[in-house]
Amino acid sequence: MSEEKVRKTRASGLPRIKMPAQDPVRRATNFEEVPYGISLEMAMDEASRCLHCPKPRCMAACPVNINIPSFIEEIAKGDPKAAADKLKKQTALPAVCGRVCPQEIQCEGSCILGIKKEPVAIGMLERFAADYVRLNNLEDAPECAPKNGKKVAIIGCGPAGITAASDLALAGCDVEIFEALHLAGGVLMYGIPQFRLPKEIVSHEIEGLKKLGVKIHLNYTVGKLAGIQEFINDGFDAIFIGTGAGLPMFQGIPGENSVGVFSANEFLTRFNLMKAYRFPEFGTTPVKAKHIVTIGGGNVAMDSSRTALRIGAKSTLVYRRAIEQMPARKEEIHHAQEEGVVFQVLSGAKRILADEKGRVRGLECVKMELGEPDSSGRKSVKELPGTEFVIECDAIVEAIGNRPNPLIPLTTPTLKLTEKGTIACDPDTLQTSIPQVFAGGDAVSGAATVISAMGQGKKAAASILKFVNGQL
Repeated sequence: MSEEKVRKTRASGLPRIKMPAQDPVRRATNFEEVPYGISLEMAMDEASRCLHCPKPRCMAACPVNINIPSFIEEIAKGDPKAAADKLKKQTALPAVCGRVCPQEIQCEGSCILGIKKEPVAIGMLERFAADYVRLNNLEDAPECAPKNGKKVAIIGCGPAGITAASDLALAGCDVEIFEALHLAGGVLMYGIPQFRLPKEIVSHEIEGLKKLGVKIHLNYTVGKLAGIQEFINDGFDAIFIGTGAGLPMFQGIPGENSVGVFSANEFLTRFNLMKAYRFPEFGTTPVKAKHIVTIGGGNVAMDSSRTALRIGAKSTLVYRRAIEQMPARKEEIHHAQEEGVVFQVLSGAKRILADEKGRVRGLECVKMELGEPDSSGRKSVKELPGTEFVIECDAIVEAIGNRPNPLIPLTTPTLKLTEKGTIACDPDTLQTSIPQVFAGGDAVSGAATVISAMGQGKKAAASILKFVNGQL
């Protein structure tokens, strides 16, 4: 039997490594990261499971097109620094992606091993490589190409903006990011909880961006302090809009103006950027509630419901379909259930009940029944008349989606939008109706995942390089 055949036979027979994690009872009371990470020996064992397919399906399924077998091979050899170096040349956020990407439906979901066995734990290995060099102070900034004299403005320092900025800086452009909030990172900072994505990890990745020469301007709201035309007048050769989808959506049910109703954006921002869990050390008023109900079934709903537990409240999740139809990652659903979130599925929110002072006292729901698949591919739902019931609670978080903030389009009349209010772009180049302006991420696609936003940031950066060089 050939050496390669022996290796593949051995690899396919090894069990998948399971990442150690905090005990569910303990972690439901703190904001510490849930998974602990793995050792070098564990990482090498897991990396050696990779079959190194001639045409890696994992790469094709990655929105950022990372050469996954290449960095995994370095870990298998016992060289996580080489693995991290390879990752950093392809992605600006390996430590982030290793934690929050939906690997089960992308790279790992396409892994050949996953057909008959457990797929390679690609996300775990990406996180390991990035963490290893950070914790051991071994990280080196990738080398940038010589300066090309081109100047690019990035509006928004979220996943799309960070990715575009990194790729453009590596290509030799002078890059400046303009961020509306007081901390860089976008949704990575204000939207994803500390226990799922520690803020020190995001800050470290931002510092890596600065080492590439990227300038970051904070507290800079484009559309108020300056508009798109001002950036063009100031000599920027191209502009990338990556402002995300930070405008919360509400259901429009009666009682939504009651005291104690939050959008998931506000609720999570209180605990991420404003550190309400460390009141009074930080001045943010804490959410004082005994029972918090979260409406929704996506990752943001899981984040909100799990955060509710950590501030000492009973936490209930209301979702109109069954658990099987929830768009959230299976891992997040599992963690929420382990920690004690009560799942009230096949239940639709009808109205919010308030007391005589206008404060939330309950949520009236109705039982739902699954029907045939709708346009989204999930089973449709319909109400069952006469099945109304009330969940007594004193706070409600609506986590049903977001849409792009209209500030930039309102101040830039020549910037065309779609019927959904997202920025209209050429699907192949992400160029907008203004030739110098490109856009990507949730501002274009609507609320989606971190990795999909990164993929669009990378795609836009490639188009911007063609544009500034007269090739587009």
